[in-house]
Amino acid sequence: MPRYSEERKSAVLKKMLPPHNQTITEVAREEGISEATLYNWRTQAKQQGVPVPGSGKTSDNWSAEAKFAVVVETTVLGESELSEYCRQKGLYPEQVKEWKYACIQGQLSDVERRKQDREQAKRDKKRIKALERELNRKEKALAETAALLVLRKKFNALWEGNEDD
Repeated sequence: MPRYSEERKSAVLKKMLPPHNQTITEVAREEGISEATLYNWRTQAKQQGVPVPGSGKTSDNWSAEAKFAVVVETTVLGESELSEYCRQKGLYPEQVKEWKYACIQGQLSDVERRKQDREQAKRDKKRIKALERELNRKEKALAETAALLVLRKKFNALWEGNEDD
């Protein structure tokens, strides 16, 4: 059973991470390392807290632990540093912000969560009422326009009828 140096291990793992996102099968073929070994290395990296994607190639398929690790790693970064980090990992800053928001939402107490839900429901009700008022206004305007068109047709029909006499 061959032993691989830590440098070789990390170099091979980098190929499986963004931005390369090569599959384990591709890396195994390229490097001549068994797939089982690569799966083992990926699992070990996950356990060490390294943000490693799951079986999917896109960052949306990452595990919750990997997403949380990215959020923790990026909390102290500025905007430009975050952009650089995201380029290295094959992410978008918006994704990291969404993941951070999801982490915060997961930590809210039930009371806070219910309060936010009530506030959102109030905003939704106000929006629905405003849309219903607007729809009502537009329906009335449409009915008035239709009535005017009908009256104009009748007027034109009467006017044409009087010219023939």
